[in-house]
Amino acid sequence: MNVNKVSFLIAVTAVVNHLAGPALADEAGSPEYLNSTEVFPSNLPFSEAVRVGNTLYLSGQIGIVPGTMKLVPGGLEAEARQTMENIETSLQAHGYNMNDLVKCTIMLADISRWAAFNEIYKTWFNEQFPARSAFGANGLALGAQVEIDCIAARPVD
Repeated sequence: MNVNKVSFLIAVTAVVNHLAGPALADEAGSPEYLNSTEVFPSNLPFSEAVRVGNTLYLSGQIGIVPGTMKLVPGGLEAEARQTMENIETSLQAHGYNMNDLVKCTIMLADISRWAAFNEIYKTWFNEQFPARSAFGANGLALGAQVEIDCIAARPVD
């Protein structure tokens, strides 16, 4: 595709999103900015989660000991387990569970550890896995080995 076609598609998408945005926002409801303090300390400059309608957007989770900003010892495996526990805790604090996850984005400090991470990640799910992206990152918060952000959704009542 040439640059002019890409520019045109971007412009059309922006107009459609601008026009549909208010209608979609009315249908989904106003965003709720949520902090349970069960994982993150309360003084951080972001929300633990934001709920819009029945969709919950979790901030990135790392393998911190809940209520602190200290990583669990033990490297990738220990951090991956704690990160997944933190995700589950955050979900539960806001009325969701691991089965409600529909999308996860995985950031690994060392992408060559992808297989080791997967061994831990897959134990948190039955046969239905959320959609997922994974990529290597050049530095994560607190020197973490893994960070995961997720989106959870429940059926509309």
